[in-house]
Amino acid sequence: MAEVKKYSEEELVLLLQQKDQQAFSYLYDNYSAAMNGVIYRMVEDRELAEDILQEAFVKIWNNFSSYDTAKGRLFTWMLNITRNLTIDTLRSKGYKKQAKISGDENSVSNFTDDGRMAERFDAMGLRKQLLNLKPEQRSIIDLAYFNGYTQDEISKEMGIPLGTVKTRMRAAIIELRKMLEYS
Repeated sequence: MAEVKKYSEEELVLLLQQKDQQAFSYLYDNYSAAMNGVIYRMVEDRELAEDILQEAFVKIWNNFSSYDTAKGRLFTWMLNITRNLTIDTLRSKGYKKQAKISGDENSVSNFTDDGRMAERFDAMGLRKQLLNLKPEQRSIIDLAYFNGYTQDEISKEMGIPLGTVKTRMRAAIIELRKMLEYS
């Protein structure tokens, strides 16, 4: 059995800057599952998630020269590309049209099954309601529902414990429900 080569992040970055195919294969083998998981949580469609993942890796390969080690870790950079590409896909006219075609006639009443949170909330005028929340609640809701962050990612981004994120998110959702009931 052949021994699998392992790279440090520094070695991997250097080889990728030189367009090393073997390093790119290593990158894909070691990071694609995690990135696919992030995409799938956002789109809830395996086939679409795989398509976006492939497109993300092409974009990573083609734009690797723009990666700057001083601005963050390789995985974070790749994750940002992947998340942005996923959000762009969800906002695209083609995706919206396909979602309408594949949605059933009860899709308006079947509100909770729709995976496009930001669009739904904007349609409900929720962005305006967010202004009535406490700033710490508003930022969590904004990251989660408008930027596609998981609670764990919010915790890391804001530098607060995961439990605090969950508590603030729950309190914010309760407040938003109250606001929507009285509006």
